[in-house]
Amino acid sequence: MGAIIADTMLCVSSEHYFTSAPGSPMRRREVDVVLDDRRTSVVTANGIFSPDGIDRGTEVLLRRSPDPASSGHLLDIGCGWGPVALTMAVRSPAATVWAVDVNERARLLCRENADRLGLENLEVMSPEEVPSGVRFDTIWSNPPIRVGKQVLHELLQLWLPRLAEDSEAWLVVAKNLGADSLLTWIRSMLAAVGEDFTVDRPDTEKGFRLLRVARHPS
Repeated sequence: MGAIIADTMLCVSSEHYFTSAPGSPMRRREVDVVLDDRRTSVVTANGIFSPDGIDRGTEVLLRRSPDPASSGHLLDIGCGWGPVALTMAVRSPAATVWAVDVNERARLLCRENADRLGLENLEVMSPEEVPSGVRFDTIWSNPPIRVGKQVLHELLQLWLPRLAEDSEAWLVVAKNLGADSLLTWIRSMLAAVGEDFTVDRPDTEKGFRLLRVARHPS
């Protein structure tokens, strides 16, 4: 299936996209994208990640990852205005997609874009709102590397162990932003959890690493 392809170049707001409540006045804009081979428009704004469209890392994730699970619970860590979560919701209409972001403006836009596209299987929440008992049949993420190593590690330590058995997480990380060292850390972190995980790097494209975390049946 097709990936989302933006018609505009990457542009990251000067305001930190991982701010929980952006202080700048919200300036909405419409951006044309292609969602699974269908051209549509979405709403973005300043104060979030990549407001001009799909960044290159996310485009690699959407194009090179296998389709998400067709049912169950799917997770997008750091949803922004929604390109990953929207793709998951379109590809897996029988699944529930959980779109998580600390940025309240990003969550607002992700909800609005889901409504625009008529996607009723998408739940947009802050991390603490996700029920603790939910286990995920697919996790996709372009994780927020620029939050700093400690916060990033805490984020992945929270979500990756919540993979369901016989399920996978796919992360995209720029090679020059520490993808290989992050892979090593994820292996160590999950080994300490005491469950059966495999962590590898199955693909590289345009300076981005695709990292895969697979949880095996016990």
